[in-house]
Amino acid sequence: MFDNLSERLERSFKLLKGEGRITEINVAETLKDVRRALLDADVNYKVAKTFTDRVKEKAIGQNVLTSVKPSQLMVKIVHDELAELMGGTATDLNLENRPAVILMSGLQGSGKTTFSGKLANMLKTKKNKKPLLVACDVYRPAAIEQLRVLGEQIGVPVYLEEENKNPVEIALHAIQQAKAKGNDLVIVDTAGRLAIDEQMMKEIAAIKAAITPDETLFVVDAMTGQDAVNTAKEFNERLNFDGVVLTKLDGDTRGGAALSIRTVVDKPIKFVGTGEKMDALDVFHPERMADRILGMGDIVSLVERAQEQYDEEEAKRLQKKIAKNQFDFNDFITQIQQIKKMGNLKELASMIPGVGKALKDVDIDDNAFKSIEAIIYSMTPAERTNPAILNSSRRQRIAKGSGTSIQEVNKLIKQFDETRKMMKMLTTMKPGSRKFPAMPNMPMFNRK
Repeated sequence: MFDNLSERLERSFKLLKGEGRITEINVAETLKDVRRALLDADVNYKVAKTFTDRVKEKAIGQNVLTSVKPSQLMVKIVHDELAELMGGTATDLNLENRPAVILMSGLQGSGKTTFSGKLANMLKTKKNKKPLLVACDVYRPAAIEQLRVLGEQIGVPVYLEEENKNPVEIALHAIQQAKAKGNDLVIVDTAGRLAIDEQMMKEIAAIKAAITPDETLFVVDAMTGQDAVNTAKEFNERLNFDGVVLTKLDGDTRGGAALSIRTVVDKPIKFVGTGEKMDALDVFHPERMADRILGMGDIVSLVERAQEQYDEEEAKRLQKKIAKNQFDFNDFITQIQQIKKMGNLKELASMIPGVGKALKDVDIDDNAFKSIEAIIYSMTPAERTNPAILNSSRRQRIAKGSGTSIQEVNKLIKQFDETRKMMKMLTTMKPGSRKFPAMPNMPMFNRK
């Protein structure tokens, strides 16, 4: 996502010359290249032109501090305008009513059903909601089955009436059931079409009029580029939806829809889907997205993800074990599991300022932990608890059992020993000490 745009913008800023003051002359070539970069990323032409005009207006005449280069000041201006272009700040869902009702809309294949499951899972785990999913796609039995399977997967009930072909009735009956069974959130998944048509629009408008949802969300595939923007405009004219959901931002997309859609429909982007897993859903933060586009990382989102996996009691237990030099392979595998829960490894690395660009040509395999896990799971409980007993014959057996080589087993044990020493040193260091140990190399980072 946005990789090409980030590279192009970086090159654009390097064109900026001059000292002391940003003038029309020294900024003209830079902005011309910025506009070209936005258009190449599939940003709407009018949006790209308005954007560069606003940046120019803000930049011209700006005094450059002696400690700051003109290009650095320009990055700051572009960053602020990018964040503003995408909405400024994150927008929350309105979930005050009991039950709160969320209506999904969008074209077929946009990812409505999957997103409905993801949203239910997010609000259940992070907001302690009791959601009810509603299957109102009466034309595709596969969609009803998909929602039912997703519901089972995340532990959320699904309301469906397989014989009923009236989506308005189904939605109303679902809300009645939610009230009766204490569900405080109803998420209504509706039918999509391959293209916008009058029947579709009338049906979704009728559902909205009948259930008066607290939130109407328009779900759109980010990979459709400018078509996404045009579709959003037509849906908004008929439905007056409350917010946009961009799916498949992890795919081969240039990201132009994210930068255009807010301006064209004047509605906030509320969520972005970044993968197929049920937890691959993020609240859309315009300022953080601007950071990532300009290669500044997104440390806040990284910390938030880490905090979600943080267990205070487990942390205290681990700290005691480290202090006593009792950190073992059971603890090692637990830490790996927590890292995996945080998401895609390369995406996580790109959130660290400066690291994303450094890892541009580095292949970070999401399956990189598999061989490590296989080796550890091939150990006996006694071996995991007491790594000191791992002699040559035991290592040979572990290599055979895990489908790896003896070299890989030896390498992992060596890295584990280094990690344990480092952690022990960090826990025993006095405050103010500057002697930090070197981090051990891990096998998941390989040059392409």
